[in-house]
Amino acid sequence: MRADRPWGKAVVIGGSYAGLVTARVLADFFSEVVLVERDAVDEGSGAHPGAPQGYHAHAMLARGGQILERLFPGLREELREAGAPVFDYGEGIDFLLPVGLAPRQRTGVAIQTFTRDELERRLRRKVLALPQVTLVPSTQCTGLTQDFAGRVNGVTCHAQSEEPFHLAADLVIDASGRSSSLTDWLDAIEISVPPKRTVKAKVTYTSMNFDRPEAGDPDHPDFYIAYQMLFAPSVHRAGVMLAVERNRWTCSLFGFQDQPPTDDEGYLAFAEGLDNPRLAEHIARRTVQEPTRRYTNADNQWRPYHAVKDWPDRLLAVGDAVCVFNPVYGQGLTVAAMEAELLQSMLERRSAAGRLDGLAGGFQKKVGRLLLGPWTLSTNSDLMWSPKGQPLAARFAHWYNTRLFHVAVKDAAVWTRFVRVVNMVASPALLFHPLVALKVLTAASRRT
Repeated sequence: MRADRPWGKAVVIGGSYAGLVTARVLADFFSEVVLVERDAVDEGSGAHPGAPQGYHAHAMLARGGQILERLFPGLREELREAGAPVFDYGEGIDFLLPVGLAPRQRTGVAIQTFTRDELERRLRRKVLALPQVTLVPSTQCTGLTQDFAGRVNGVTCHAQSEEPFHLAADLVIDASGRSSSLTDWLDAIEISVPPKRTVKAKVTYTSMNFDRPEAGDPDHPDFYIAYQMLFAPSVHRAGVMLAVERNRWTCSLFGFQDQPPTDDEGYLAFAEGLDNPRLAEHIARRTVQEPTRRYTNADNQWRPYHAVKDWPDRLLAVGDAVCVFNPVYGQGLTVAAMEAELLQSMLERRSAAGRLDGLAGGFQKKVGRLLLGPWTLSTNSDLMWSPKGQPLAARFAHWYNTRLFHVAVKDAAVWTRFVRVVNMVASPALLFHPLVALKVLTAASRRT
């Protein structure tokens, strides 16, 4: 073990986005970090087959961007040089709310848009360049091992065309995504996990990358994102178009209990049916396009590891292995970054004493608290599609948000507060400040 790092080896299961940002944090505290990835990836890989959602539009909220820039200094500028724009949320988005267009005014919230493919490729190169990190590709983890005290001390693995083997570890982190087998592995060592919470979104995404006019072109737009949001119960079709690297658009069309077509003619026709005309205008102008892909597995799922009473020491779970959000709200990348930041702070506090025991259970409980806000936002919205059995909290949130939107389209200060909250740089309490609540409660009552 190196003298400047308090612990020996950490094993991260899953080498996609959550695994990469977690490995970056671990490399500051462990002499060796092993990334075990089931797909055949290397430092040049971007989005890969194990993450089919990787081909669709991804939002990096402002909070997530800030964390990534701190973990990977210079990342934002590298992406900008590749053509991923950085802009003010209020100035750069043509955002159609259910009640009208949002103000196009400065909010002070800077964001950047890029493809998941480009982000992962650059993160993977940076992480694998760290001397502490080793990638083990094309390898499936099959279970956990424990020491005499019940602490997790490694994983069993199986590589293609090789005999099963054991990887010893001082800390094991499951970042294997929504297909994680951790619940089964815990059951095998007689640790029960409460039932997974699922809220069905019933939303299908169909996405395409295509050419974007360069600066100076007469057709170059005055926005970097064009967006029409889904909103129960009346707005069943929506879409988002993001300016991304290499002068391209990434466009994702959404349908509630509806499937946006994958053929060119049907794709354009679906976009033409939206109330925000920007998407169809630019789809119609495309001259070069990449394959169109569809994604249907958009349900919200939360494995409540924070509620496991006898959670084993030396084992952590992060990212989609714990909680999956409906992608329409753009929370997943930022939440995984926040979990990495949480892990960093907890390891820093323990590094002087060199004690890992007791970390795992506390971490999972803190993750549970961290997830509550984004989970509530995502599921309250999705629950409103059901005509019956809507929880009181979801009905109140929908009622309040509807009135808030009516105020925000006319009041740039209220819109700025909303932008700060959805980008996770401010508490939701900002939207219930007495000055805002008074405007919301006295807004003209109209149904959306």
